[in-house]
Amino acid sequence: MLEKKPDAPAKFGALMAITDAEFEKLSTLIYRHFGIHLTEAKRGLLVRRLQNLLTSLEFKSFAEYYDHLVKHPSDAKFTELVNRITTNYTFFNREPAHFEYFSEKALPEIINNHLSHNNRDLRIWCAAASTGEEPYMLSILMMEALGGNFGLWDSGILATDISEKALTKAKIGRYNEDEFQNMPKHLKEKYFQKVSPGVFEVVQKVKSDVTFRRFNLINPTYPFKKPFDVIFCRNVMIYFDEETKVKVVHSLHKCLSPGGYLFIGHSESIMRHATLFKYVMPALYRKI
Repeated sequence: MLEKKPDAPAKFGALMAITDAEFEKLSTLIYRHFGIHLTEAKRGLLVRRLQNLLTSLEFKSFAEYYDHLVKHPSDAKFTELVNRITTNYTFFNREPAHFEYFSEKALPEIINNHLSHNNRDLRIWCAAASTGEEPYMLSILMMEALGGNFGLWDSGILATDISEKALTKAKIGRYNEDEFQNMPKHLKEKYFQKVSPGVFEVVQKVKSDVTFRRFNLINPTYPFKKPFDVIFCRNVMIYFDEETKVKVVHSLHKCLSPGGYLFIGHSESIMRHATLFKYVMPALYRKI
């Protein structure tokens, strides 16, 4: 809870004014619905992200907008809110050490383990899919690993995110040249086609391998019937407070197979959950 201050409008130059009471109400609402913890340092960001929306909806203040959300809640309105406040910055092969470990160590081990049990159901969940670069990269690496046997496996990627806007772009699968700076050239040439100058689209066989769904990680229950071999949940828990992170980590733990891998962002840590996971390398853990 934010420290109480006089309800005087804050000054942000050309930005709209937001009172302390308005900021506290909106940040509490956002936390309750999405688990995103907005500190006082994010106050200006909130104003910048929302002021055009308020203007277009003809609200004269953040209080009017808050009251409208509370009195007339709908999925569309809350979807628009989370689309505005979330940051979907990513690119192909981001934090490449993770993808190297996935393709060179984790994936071969998982494949061999499944074959030893006559099981070809390879389950990967990208839990913060953003605009699609991460799940498409994982699908490409799986295709490379399985080669001509890829069609013999049930190996699709589940890709979820809270932002409908990000998922819409992900499903289209078109990316600018600068998003491929970290991707090996031969993979780009093999799995993407040029659609216009500086714009490339992922090929259909990769698109077909990835299923995109909107999902909120702070949901009290996760609806998955079978456990996952690998979960990528990177650069999302930085937005959670400790209480929310603990709940999410426990939920992710339940969704992993014994010995399953959890990849998180390099700026994140789950060392407090040592009884649940074994540390492998920076931002990579295995279910005990």
